[in-house]
Amino acid sequence: MTYRVVQWSTGNVGRHAIAGIDARPDLTLAGVWVSTMDKVGRDAGELAGLGRTLGVAATADADALIALRPDCVVYAAMADDRLMEACEDLARFLRAGINVVSSSPVFLQFPAGVVPDSVTDPLRAAAVEGGASLWVNGVDPGFANDWLPLVLTAVCERIDEVRCLEILDYSTYDNAKVLFDIMGFGKPLDDKPLLLQPGVLSLAWGSVVRQLAAGLGVTLDRVEESYERLPAPFPIPVSAGRIEAGTAAALRFEVRGMVGARAVCVLEHVTRLHPDLGPDWPQPAGAGCYRVTITGEPNYTLDLRLLGSDGDHNTAGLKATAMRLVNAIPAVVAAPPGLLTALDLPLITGRGLVTP
Repeated sequence: MTYRVVQWSTGNVGRHAIAGIDARPDLTLAGVWVSTMDKVGRDAGELAGLGRTLGVAATADADALIALRPDCVVYAAMADDRLMEACEDLARFLRAGINVVSSSPVFLQFPAGVVPDSVTDPLRAAAVEGGASLWVNGVDPGFANDWLPLVLTAVCERIDEVRCLEILDYSTYDNAKVLFDIMGFGKPLDDKPLLLQPGVLSLAWGSVVRQLAAGLGVTLDRVEESYERLPAPFPIPVSAGRIEAGTAAALRFEVRGMVGARAVCVLEHVTRLHPDLGPDWPQPAGAGCYRVTITGEPNYTLDLRLLGSDGDHNTAGLKATAMRLVNAIPAVVAAPPGLLTALDLPLITGRGLVTP
């Protein structure tokens, strides 16, 4: 069976999703939505950097794409600063009977206990009305802290703590809004950016620890968060701009799922804009990695090293997010209508991606 797919946005994740849709023999690119007029009319292959055309021109006409009634939309539009607007977009697709795989809003990865029912009820109602499903995922939040750690727990005798880490240098991550406005890099240390406002870390990554707990059959008492930041000791040029000396250049945070006084499920991020920063913080395997550590019997450490064919680990991370969504399309289309989590889907593989 072949599924007709619309790609929604062609930014850092969306352009890789176009390449992924084109790579799968069971998917056909039916349309592409873009938010800027300079991209309207351009071929999807050009926007994805494929070096060839795909015969699908980008459009800003959302109604026309919805009228195509595709089997699925890959929603990769920026949502960090427009959470409710993004939810409205998703509900619109669902009401129209269109399944959705999406990289955001990330709290929808596993919303139970993270956001109130008033946020998710309209989406669930839209899914029932349209007979369609929504799955929000990626690499983090996503594969690196849902199935990757849960599969590793299958060879445990006792589990005291499951810790999922992202250890990455973001200097080549070319997204000024995320780096400067949301994460606060390049700003004075006494400035508190959006990400570090009280409760935001738990909103964004609380879904991770709660889904891990659900997968392990654990009831959490509460979720806690903490962070620390380091300044740049010298000016640092990055792909998205420049970090001046004395401004924020490294961030380490934790979101902890607690049972009593003990953390049992932990999400930790170590983000640097220069490899010399925070030498006593966890160091990556290779250029950058996602790491799972399980404390118990026995103890495990699993490193997932990232490296794109262009030599950049951040390219690999963006492509991983895109392909986590694209490869799940057949399973999401086949699933019962509703708001899905990773625990609701079968094992997603790269079926059909091995080339002759």
